[in-house]
Amino acid sequence: MFLSSGYRGIGDSGRSSQSSPVGVSRRGFLAASAAGVGANLVADMSAINGLRSAAMASELKRQDKRVILLWLAGGASQFETWDPKPGTKTGGPFRAIPTNVSGIRISELLPGLAERMQHTAIIRSLNTKIADHGTAAALMECGRRDDPGIRYPDIGAVVARELGRLESKVPDYVSLYTSTEGRRKGTSGFLGSRYAPMFLSESMTPANILRSDSITDIDHRDRAALREAMAKRFVAQSKSHSVDSQMSAYQRVHGLMASADLFDVEHEPADVRARYGPTQFGEQCLIARRLVEAGVPFVKVARAWWDSHGQNFETHRELCADLDHCMSALLDDLEQRGLLENTLVITLGEFGRTPSINASLGRDHFANAWSCSLSGAGVRGGVAYGETDAEGQTVVDGEANAGDLFATILAALGIDHEHEYMLGARPIPLSDFGSRPIEAVLG
Repeated sequence: MFLSSGYRGIGDSGRSSQSSPVGVSRRGFLAASAAGVGANLVADMSAINGLRSAAMASELKRQDKRVILLWLAGGASQFETWDPKPGTKTGGPFRAIPTNVSGIRISELLPGLAERMQHTAIIRSLNTKIADHGTAAALMECGRRDDPGIRYPDIGAVVARELGRLESKVPDYVSLYTSTEGRRKGTSGFLGSRYAPMFLSESMTPANILRSDSITDIDHRDRAALREAMAKRFVAQSKSHSVDSQMSAYQRVHGLMASADLFDVEHEPADVRARYGPTQFGEQCLIARRLVEAGVPFVKVARAWWDSHGQNFETHRELCADLDHCMSALLDDLEQRGLLENTLVITLGEFGRTPSINASLGRDHFANAWSCSLSGAGVRGGVAYGETDAEGQTVVDGEANAGDLFATILAALGIDHEHEYMLGARPIPLSDFGSRPIEAVLG
């Protein structure tokens, strides 16, 4: 189905509401205020990290939603990807090609994704206004700018908090490194270190998780069994949140050691590795699939460097070829394994590129009319939402901001974007105040 624009509903109909120990309604907040709750901004982390109810845990397990964010670091051009303008003075040299969805055309640099458009919703009408790398990246990752005294969690931390399982032995949030994207680590903000990403800064394998060669596997298991027996005895005598947290942390580290093979593509059959290709981006996309298949809620894979102030067309010819090949392989792999219906794949950067082409045949930073894509879980595939004018200078229909996109991602995952955390006595909704999901792209 093709949509040049779409209705953005305000309500939550069709999505399951998710409550948690840290979320309270506005009515509950007002009641607490009336009872004399002090208005300080110190987060109650014991509440934030509190146990979910059994019913809540059961519902999360049933949904089993996951996210893979393909971060196009530096800002990919919408003209050379999702919103081509051939034949105009801003369009550049590349054609727009038909996709397998009638009425939707994308850049000829993405032929593989054109054949898989049934899985994808394009949003062509982002207006996020900020065109500075650092500030814009933080805005797109968190869906809003930090307030004085408050550091908001990014989308990975929110997904980890909402969809992570307390008993999970794998990480809730993994950010795979790239040597050229500025080493953005992500942030868990006021949610605390429990939901911070495992950021792989040197290689695709976490450091210090392999058993020392000097310790045999039998000794390793025996030591773990002894420690567990002693810990259970101690816990029985000393009930406290600190002890429980320490036990949980140890179990997760132990589980990570047992899951080290997830980060090694050599454990995949040769034909699967060949489909993704030998590039760093391809191997990281394959690792991302392995991680979500094992239960990791959020994985970020960055592909840099799209900041094409010079030689934009040559740059995008190379980078789009890598994106097209690897994302096509990822979508196919997820679909064949029955994972795509529960895995949301996002392409996003900090902004787009200017309609004007500079003297170096490049495009500069541009945040007033640009594009991203959502594929898989919770998304209505075969949709192109929003519209820019003939030369891509401005949004003419369906304008959306960073908060709207953040809310849309949460809604696709079945998470109530209006659900609130309490930061001291202050209610903080998951998406920015006034944000609305783009209903036209939701399944």
